[in-house]
Amino acid sequence: MEFFILSILIGTLLIAAVSKRVRDTVITLPMLYVLFGLFVGLVFTEHIELSFEDPVVHTISALALMMVLAIDGSRIKLSSFSRDHNLPVRLLLIGLPLTIAIGTILGAAMFKGMEFWSVAILAVILTPADGDLAVSAIENLKVPVRIRQALNIEGGVDDGFAMPFLLLFISLALSMNNEYPRGYFILFAANHVLVGVLAGLVMGYLGAKYIDWGYRSGWMSSKFQKSGWLALVLLTFLLAEELGGNGFIATFVFGLISGNVMSKSEIDTLDEYAEAENTLLMFVTYMIFGMVMLAPMLKHITPLMIIYALLSLTIVRMLPVAISMIGTKLQPITVLYMGWFGPRGIASILYVLTVLEKEEIAGSEMIFGVAVTTIFFSVMAHGISAAPLAERYGAFISDLIQKGSARAEALQVSEVPTRRGTIPIGSSPEGQPEALD
Repeated sequence: MEFFILSILIGTLLIAAVSKRVRDTVITLPMLYVLFGLFVGLVFTEHIELSFEDPVVHTISALALMMVLAIDGSRIKLSSFSRDHNLPVRLLLIGLPLTIAIGTILGAAMFKGMEFWSVAILAVILTPADGDLAVSAIENLKVPVRIRQALNIEGGVDDGFAMPFLLLFISLALSMNNEYPRGYFILFAANHVLVGVLAGLVMGYLGAKYIDWGYRSGWMSSKFQKSGWLALVLLTFLLAEELGGNGFIATFVFGLISGNVMSKSEIDTLDEYAEAENTLLMFVTYMIFGMVMLAPMLKHITPLMIIYALLSLTIVRMLPVAISMIGTKLQPITVLYMGWFGPRGIASILYVLTVLEKEEIAGSEMIFGVAVTTIFFSVMAHGISAAPLAERYGAFISDLIQKGSARAEALQVSEVPTRRGTIPIGSSPEGQPEALD
């Protein structure tokens, strides 16, 4: 344990030293954390006493996803979401289910020995996009604001949308090897979702009123307003789990409701504080992924895993995006751009760990291997390609907009902050993004 903690601290300090220097290059911070973790896991194997099954690994990853879901949910303003953001709505309501379906069909055809619901679980694990792996694709001001915001919002909320599918498929997979009837597990999954949603609704509303009371009454300092919001996120998770619901769904709904009940200035301040606190958790999760998940898996990766991983990052993602964009009049290059930038990251890592907790699920070793391979490929490929592709696409589409050939891309939409606290100003020539270093 001591060596594990020492490695985490040294890695954090080393990467922090170059964090600003690499920001405008093809090297991303998630890449550095994963590669450092992989280096430690390969070179100092005998000193790493923890495995991906250790509660410490699950706790850190769970905290990271918990805060990500709450923060992402709080950034969505329901009043402007349906009015301005039809593209992410299409990606979530059409693209996400199609991605799961195509991933499942492909997996069933490739992995003959796996049970169907195990393949479906793998497809769900590899569905949520993570914009943190390709921030340049979302924050480059040359990319039209409508396209940036579509990817930004999709990457922020699709992990919350995918969780019910994961719970359902886990329940169906468990029913294959259990004496209980299948309906029992379906009801169990539905109860998890329903209780999670209700816990999030109640806690989100009451929590927002509590923070608002502290703000307006002057009894609560701004520091403790921020700390209180983080405490409410944790309390919502624990309450949902204690009541038999899913804590991750609850924290997403908590963020969504509290973000719409509280004033914009309050929630922006709280989000910025929570984001700063959560950034370290996210990066440590990537380091742990490289150290205790990727390193032990490297020698077990098979050609079939690699093929599925590559198809998952391309066809399985791009085809649903293309179908969901039918009728939007977007340029083909825009659809390709949006289709490529669907990287897999934090949510997929936590989903894998969630599945591994259920020992009764058949084919969990294959699920683990394929998911780890895909996430690693995604960290590298999307990280390296984000900056140059954003530059090229931005220049190309800007030329088309000037010629009047890309009117759909030129439509202006309301801004939603990116996960790192940046608000790119796409429609103002003098506006500059202010990102957290």
